[in-house]
Amino acid sequence: MDGYSQEHTYKHPWERVTSASWRKFADPENKRTLSHILEVDTLSHKLEPSSGKLYTTRAITIHAPGPWFVRKIIGQDMCHCVESTVVDAQSRSMQLATRNISLQKFIEVEEKIRYDPHPDNPNGWTICRQETSIRIKPLSALASMAEKIEQRCVEKFQHNSVKGREVMERICKYLEAESRGISV
Repeated sequence: MDGYSQEHTYKHPWERVTSASWRKFADPENKRTLSHILEVDTLSHKLEPSSGKLYTTRAITIHAPGPWFVRKIIGQDMCHCVESTVVDAQSRSMQLATRNISLQKFIEVEEKIRYDPHPDNPNGWTICRQETSIRIKPLSALASMAEKIEQRCVEKFQHNSVKGREVMERICKYLEAESRGISV
């Protein structure tokens, strides 16, 4: 198994960053940057009146992770994932958990992202914590090959993570300008 953890500070308030997170896949301007994302559909959303928490489940279709030769071996170029999100506006926390539901006999990927107000500037900045784990399954007998493939997958996920942060920053700047009444 391989994976990574990373933190990123957005110099934007929590409300703006979480709004950007919801818009990240919907904005047509981001299609080229996030070209690995093929489709996103909301399956359910529920606002719990007693706690004020919003629960959302989305289906996400992506290009299958990993090197091209692995996709060739498994005979599939797409992977279906489920993203579960919990937003607690009272405590100002947004948590996302995404895992693949297809290709599970070949690969397991789980990504967790959490957005919280930054402790050094809770009203102006947001800290994003991301953890991703990747496990190649059928190659466990060929450990060295599995490790290399897992590492390539990690590199690809990290690269896509950078692109995702770029999109989030662009949307945050757009939302900031919009709140000031400036056309972008």
